[in-house]
Amino acid sequence: MSQTNESKNKALVLEAFDTLFNKRDYTTAERYWSPDYIQHSAHIEPGREGLFKLIKSLPPTLRYESGTIVAEGDFVIVHGRFSDFGAPVNWIAADVVRIKDGLLVEHWDVIQDEVTEQQSQSKAPMFGTSFPNTSA
Repeated sequence: MSQTNESKNKALVLEAFDTLFNKRDYTTAERYWSPDYIQHSAHIEPGREGLFKLIKSLPPTLRYESGTIVAEGDFVIVHGRFSDFGAPVNWIAADVVRIKDGLLVEHWDVIQDEVTEQQSQSKAPMFGTSFPNTSA
């Protein structure tokens, strides 16, 4: 697969995530997620509808920030932060998405609670270049 195609896939995933998580534009988000979307995440109900239902249930303050993103073939991995969604701590996630015909068709994730500098054994931030001010 060409670098151009992998660059397009990365841009597609970033645009899709911003549209759904930050803008909450469900009509536009349907253009990014396949109607046959396969969800492997244990905390999200099946399909595109399950994902949209979860996001609709979260506070409108939900914010998603993307960090490192890599692509190989039809797969894109994004390291990101979910914040202000009603949990006591932010989530740091590695989302793995498979792209087919310009649509997100399959998803896996690995999620960790973000810790403060005082809680961190490594003393290196889990996301970006700084720690959150508090664990809440």
